[in-house]
Amino acid sequence: MRAPAVMLTAVFLSSALMCGCGGGGGGATFGGGGGNPPAAPTISTTQAQNGAVIVSLTSTTAGEVINYTLDGSTPTPASQQYQAPFLVASNLTVNAIAVSGASPTLAVSTVASQSFSPNIPSGVVVWSDEFTNTTGAPAQPNPAIWTYDTGNSGFGNGELENYCAWGSSTSPCSTTNPSEYVGTDGYLHIEAQQPSPGVYTSARLKTQGLFSFQYGRFEVRGLVPEAQGFWPAAWLLGNNIANVNWPACGEQDVLERVNAAGINGPGTQDWNAGSVHGTGFTGGTGLGTDYYFPSGQTAAQWHTYGMIWSKGSVAYYVDSPANVYATYTTASLTPLKDGAVWPFDAGQSNFIILNLAIGGSWPGPPNSSTPFPSEMLVDYVRVYTN
Repeated sequence: MRAPAVMLTAVFLSSALMCGCGGGGGGATFGGGGGNPPAAPTISTTQAQNGAVIVSLTSTTAGEVINYTLDGSTPTPASQQYQAPFLVASNLTVNAIAVSGASPTLAVSTVASQSFSPNIPSGVVVWSDEFTNTTGAPAQPNPAIWTYDTGNSGFGNGELENYCAWGSSTSPCSTTNPSEYVGTDGYLHIEAQQPSPGVYTSARLKTQGLFSFQYGRFEVRGLVPEAQGFWPAAWLLGNNIANVNWPACGEQDVLERVNAAGINGPGTQDWNAGSVHGTGFTGGTGLGTDYYFPSGQTAAQWHTYGMIWSKGSVAYYVDSPANVYATYTTASLTPLKDGAVWPFDAGQSNFIILNLAIGGSWPGPPNSSTPFPSEMLVDYVRVYTN
């Protein structure tokens, strides 16, 4: 990744109860004082696709924290905190506890447990948004899947755009000319606009708090604009960003490029960047690889951008999972500076982000050649079994 703090955004740096205490057991109180342990959390499911389900965990009392495991172990207050519904597409057991109080006095519920045996073969679609629209008019992206980052904070990269949520009329956003919509053509449109000189709008959609997954093959079929100052991307962050912040949550960049075709590539060859980031490997010390499209192809044409995420490994491909151009593993951290930590197997699920940034520390600002409006199109977003 080119920028020193690529994709870092202050909007994710929310706080939540952090508990580093050990111990376990159900229905327990840790430390002095205490009280009655909370009730065990509820495990509920909704259907995804082809036998997969989306699991939600809920507690009975506001303010309780839910900790859970997926490896069959008994959760403790130090286990992964639940932040959002997550996909289950493999055979596993969800164990969860509710925790109330504050360290050092914590009350812990008994363990809620549910086993899943979907037995889904490899390569099967288990979740997707196909951006179907039969309304006859531009439509809101599915609010059960997508929410938004908004504002013009620069998002850690000195970006210039104002990100607008669907339905926002807060200037310079417009309900007449939305920055994101599902068209009657069946594509998600993320539109970069210049409503007045030096003022830019766009959109950043995310599934944070609504949908997440751990492991599997992730794909985005998209077409991106290519011009000075444009920075389209499809990427993922860990749900645990609410607790550990960036980059400890991990970042996986599946589709990412800047500016016009030929920049960064040999001659006029076009490219896409695939990278991973975590503690000790961001910016110039990150792990990233440029994929160069075959002669005659550009990113301004339709392509499928994919990631294969399995334990200890993140791999990237373009147009076919047989066309892997970069693979990063825990061993990839060995040449990096001391303190590099692999974040992708810490137990958290990751959420999806789709955005079109304008300007910033990597591409620089738009110029007189940059066309407005321009748009990033997404045909689908899918998750397959490995």
